[in-house]
Amino acid sequence: MNPTVVPPPARDTVPERQAVINLSAIAHNIAQLRSIAAPAKLMAVVKADAYGHGMIPVARTALAAGAHWLGTAHVAEALKLREAGIDAPVLAWLHTPSTDFAAAVSQGIDLGCSGWELEHIAAAARAEERPARIHLKIDTGLGRNGSSMAGWDALVSDAIAFQDEGLLRVVGVFSHLAVADEPHRPETDAQIQAFREAVAVAEDAGADLEVRHLANTPATLSRPDTHFDMVRTGLGIYGLSPFEDRTSAQLGLVPAMTLQTRVALCKDVPSGQGVSYGLNYVSGRPTTLGLIPLGYADGIPRIATGGPVRVNGVTYPVVGRIAMDQMVIDFGPDGREGFSAAEVPGSALGATAVLFGDGSGGGPLVEQWADAAGTVNYEVVTRISQRVPRTYVGGPGGLDGTPGSEPAADEGGA
Repeated sequence: MNPTVVPPPARDTVPERQAVINLSAIAHNIAQLRSIAAPAKLMAVVKADAYGHGMIPVARTALAAGAHWLGTAHVAEALKLREAGIDAPVLAWLHTPSTDFAAAVSQGIDLGCSGWELEHIAAAARAEERPARIHLKIDTGLGRNGSSMAGWDALVSDAIAFQDEGLLRVVGVFSHLAVADEPHRPETDAQIQAFREAVAVAEDAGADLEVRHLANTPATLSRPDTHFDMVRTGLGIYGLSPFEDRTSAQLGLVPAMTLQTRVALCKDVPSGQGVSYGLNYVSGRPTTLGLIPLGYADGIPRIATGGPVRVNGVTYPVVGRIAMDQMVIDFGPDGREGFSAAEVPGSALGATAVLFGDGSGGGPLVEQWADAAGTVNYEVVTRISQRVPRTYVGGPGGLDGTPGSEPAADEGGA
């Protein structure tokens, strides 16, 4: 049967392309990370639209599953949580002179403070007639935001002076690790020591700390000495491994996002057919090409030729250059290893094409796309664009994969 003349299947209500978010997997991962971090509390980091998974549904699921705090980079993100009726403790830590500190104070959002923000936060608290809650950040070696060690004493002193005025409370001290995903490296030990020293300075100056927090996901999983009062888990709650030598399954985590679409076209081509811009791939014999309607406008890295696409139980690598809206797979012997003539598909037009998911049934994983693009797994999931609707299944009750009560389609999506 010639796949180019097969009529399309009857239209159904399944989106043409979608990122299916399994909230049961989120809940499972929260429980797994809580058990590892206990007795420390757990912050679920939902910045960047929950790493592309949808901030509001993920935040609600995380809290229902036992997360104690939520974390965002920007105040604007934290305010969206409040607008959604989420009143759990929230910390936002990355600010600019345009940050709405007054709104943050008014909405009871905790604020990270690296130095310059302190006076602005105090002014906002004065205007709102409500004390701000701040977490002082010390740069213990990452070299991004956070007070330098040289400036720490002065920052702590100024913060305590504002605290004595009743304008704020220093409720936390935190820092961020640079190489926790490489547990053998000694820099983490140096950062822990620097953090302990910074905490001691703050406490000696009069800070009554509620939470000291340093650990990210890799440190939560590999360095119990970093747990302190709370861990901040981002990547792990989405079921992704931060380590090159350990998979999600080995860590007891379940990937929550499945990216899938429908095969848009099957086309027989002769030997010597070039594929996509640049004609970097040329068929070595007559074959059937499959058109996959996802591209770099959907967040797929343009350079990720060779990334896996699973159709009808068989995984094919992308051939040729990935375009803005589409990519191509070769159903024939040149498109995959282990080919046998008996496996030549009929028309796959309309069949589900999975780019990555939880690995069930031998399906592809996001790490394979990261490898193809020369990047990391969390960049791939975070960059999936607004053009791809989010569909939610499951919930805090268990890994059943059934439709949940959270908003469907793209509410809370990228």
